[in-house]
Amino acid sequence: MTMPMPRDYQIACAEFERLLAVAQDAAGLTTRNQAWTMVQAVFQVFRKRLSLEDAILFAQVLPALARALFVADWEPEADVQAFADRETMTREVQALRRHHNFAPDSCIADVAAAVRACVDVAAFERTLATLPAEARVFWAVSH
Repeated sequence: MTMPMPRDYQIACAEFERLLAVAQDAAGLTTRNQAWTMVQAVFQVFRKRLSLEDAILFAQVLPALARALFVADWEPEADVQAFADRETMTREVQALRRHHNFAPDSCIADVAAAVRACVDVAAFERTLATLPAEARVFWAVSH
């Protein structure tokens, strides 16, 4: 008996395009490339504040291509950084490819809204509940 390819992988491109489109609209960006950089940077800023175990747990609730972006170019042996205030982490997001980054000051909340629009929210919330309290604050939609 063969197992069909899981639906998450069959529709991975469409789901990722939706994530980028929602992020682009939420942030008022004009291109998909701008949304890509913003989402990538938000993922990286968050990821470097998690243990390897917590990062893997978090990645599991993301759609397939968002999960791939979350773990891409990761150095898991790097020291885990402490969560900072929203303004500091926003500046970190805006520093990725600084001359090509158009992420607004609302970028973390904008990406949080986009992620929440594209995941199983109940599973996402259950996972966040297992992470440090600062992780839940990071993914809050309102500031």
